[in-house]
Amino acid sequence: MAQEEIIFPNNIRNIRLANGMKMTELARQAGLSLSAVSKIEKGVRRLNQKQLLNICNILGCKLSDIFIKESDDVANQWQDEIKRRMTDNENNGLKIFGSGLRKIRQQAGKTIARAAKDAGMTLSVYHKIEVGQREIYTNEIEPLAKSFALGAEELFEKIANLYKSGELNKHMNKVKERVKSVLEPGSPLSGIDMGGGLYGAKLYDSARKKLIPVFGTPSGKALTLKKSDKTMIVAPISLEGRNGIYAVVPNAKRLGGIIPEKSYVFADALVTPKVGDMAICMDVDFDTLDADTNVVAHIVTVKQDAKGKIYGQAMFPEEKINAKTMHKIIMIVME
Repeated sequence: MAQEEIIFPNNIRNIRLANGMKMTELARQAGLSLSAVSKIEKGVRRLNQKQLLNICNILGCKLSDIFIKESDDVANQWQDEIKRRMTDNENNGLKIFGSGLRKIRQQAGKTIARAAKDAGMTLSVYHKIEVGQREIYTNEIEPLAKSFALGAEELFEKIANLYKSGELNKHMNKVKERVKSVLEPGSPLSGIDMGGGLYGAKLYDSARKKLIPVFGTPSGKALTLKKSDKTMIVAPISLEGRNGIYAVVPNAKRLGGIIPEKSYVFADALVTPKVGDMAICMDVDFDTLDADTNVVAHIVTVKQDAKGKIYGQAMFPEEKINAKTMHKIIMIVME
């Protein structure tokens, strides 16, 4: 029997159970069907960035908590299950049939959407057949073959000949490599040069590139800043994948309306601001902070005194802020 192959090993089920939450409740709060949540927890359906953030908020966990680490007790179980499903699907001939069908479709110049429609199937079902994750039923063979102007026996014969010629090997191996790459962070397929590390490193890195951590929130006249990725937001397109970027929620009243309420201020920890720039400043060494330490930070305008010393000028009321660290504010975005 064909089994959907695991592409997203994750800790979501364990975190949900630890919170005493039923799957139905997670589905309701996440705005997903029960079937979708079940597939996500089983690892056969991936989440996009917004869904990942939503799940994290509902479960009260960090993004990094969701992804399986090599040191996790369940890592070997996931790996064994992935390999078993791949082997089962190869041994029962579904990989060969699916790869052959894909080759015939390509030779006919059809898109997968067009081929699915011609065969009277949904796009999802047709795709699963092509990647060897779904059986073909007797009543489906004839319309499938007919969509390529073939009879049922002709379709089987053509796929057999393609297999014998070796033309299907490349695609079959590619499908296998893509599935296995979730266990191999250093794989060329991941596009990330990482040795060792996480089973889900490729997936985490891909998601993380499109997200930005919110380090600071209003606290009195200042900000409380913690260098943690527990709260994250989707990155503006121009900031995707940039290192050193973080966001703070400004204290709009302290700033006298210069920055609108319900907005995010983005700073670049790798860029030193110049006189006249706006910046996030703090009287600590930012690089030495850990994820559990709270520090006081301010949004300031960078100034220079008569002796050439750089300082931060807070506003409403005006206040001179001396700081060891200043990061240039590069963008302000309303929610």
